[in-house]
Amino acid sequence: MNVMEMTAKTKFADLTFDQKLDRLAEVAVQVGLGLRAGQELIMSAPLEALPLVRRITEHAYKAGALLVTTFYSDDPTVLARFQYAQDASFDYAPTWLHDGIAAGFRSGAARLAIAGTNPALLANQDPTKVARANVAVSKAGKPAMELITRHEINWTIVACATPEWAKLVFPGEPENEAIAKLWEAIFVASRVAVDDPVLEWREHGARLKKRMEMLNAKRFSALHFKGPGTDLTVGLADDHLWAGGGTTAGNGIDCQPNIPTEECFTTPHKDRVDGTVRASKPLSHQGTLIENIAVRFEHGRIVEATATAGEDVLNRLISTDDGARRLGEVALVPHSSPIAQSGVLFWNTLFDENAASHIALGQAYSTCIIGGEKMDTEQLATLGANSSLIHVDWMIGLGEMDVDGVAADGKVEPLMRKGEWV
Repeated sequence: MNVMEMTAKTKFADLTFDQKLDRLAEVAVQVGLGLRAGQELIMSAPLEALPLVRRITEHAYKAGALLVTTFYSDDPTVLARFQYAQDASFDYAPTWLHDGIAAGFRSGAARLAIAGTNPALLANQDPTKVARANVAVSKAGKPAMELITRHEINWTIVACATPEWAKLVFPGEPENEAIAKLWEAIFVASRVAVDDPVLEWREHGARLKKRMEMLNAKRFSALHFKGPGTDLTVGLADDHLWAGGGTTAGNGIDCQPNIPTEECFTTPHKDRVDGTVRASKPLSHQGTLIENIAVRFEHGRIVEATATAGEDVLNRLISTDDGARRLGEVALVPHSSPIAQSGVLFWNTLFDENAASHIALGQAYSTCIIGGEKMDTEQLATLGANSSLIHVDWMIGLGEMDVDGVAADGKVEPLMRKGEWV
């Protein structure tokens, strides 16, 4: 019996599904968002998430939300675009809608996204059209994304089990059983399968913050990753800050951006990444599965990239702009994290990134620079923070990975051995 199964054998197992869903909704609002009375909430979700949306909406209004507005997505209608739309459609995104969402954030709204779309939805579609559509959305969504990456608003992401996702995670299982198994995995990984989920999250956040404080005290100039297929040195941005265990947004509200989370992360220096690295898990990106990624960095920039599946999409992704070939985040996650120990491959970055140390291509978090929230793009770039239309995490950690901290004087200190904190 693994750790997740043991945890699930608590009183949580005796609850009805609706009661379990209600606990997840409560954690999303109280811990994930820290929603403040009088705030608006802008939520996005797949249609299949309607029961969870309703629960979250109830808890939001109980917390004093002024108004909850939800935007729904539907996989079949997304697929219809790629099958039947005119060519010009793939260079278009509704800027008016994205501008409206950004205006909502600037006026004080919180943001909540529910993940659960089919990770392989666009696997058989024209990768050129997929890439063009992604670029169009990235450009239109940049004003809102900047508010999120700067943590100027309180935001969070939670997950909902959906049929196509569940069948990918548990292939060969009858659909109902696959969905039930995925829901249980989500509940446990999201730390709601305990007697007091809110208290558990407070304690978990405190543990992550203690690790974060240790890393900030060390002031390493670089990290060195060594493992099968990986020999990578990641220079850290000048005046970098480690984060983990939640954050205080620019509006003064404490929030937990990802549910679940097991990471401590910071900003790499965009020009100081060198070596080779191989992904330890597949990446699901915008409906395409990219498997066995292997890349080589020189002076911060990817100069070679391969994958056994989705390689064309990968290469188009890193060609979005110059910053797409550079790192915007590096994160440390122990191999003993509950998600890794579950043995479940979620095919979803929200979960899989919390099973392994990871890096992210693209936009850096300005809050991971001392005083970064008050700096403009040029000032951040001077310290090494990357700028891009994208921010895409992919996993590199595994049980054979060693990580060293490298001081400014070249002194090396072991941080992780075989995937675990020293």
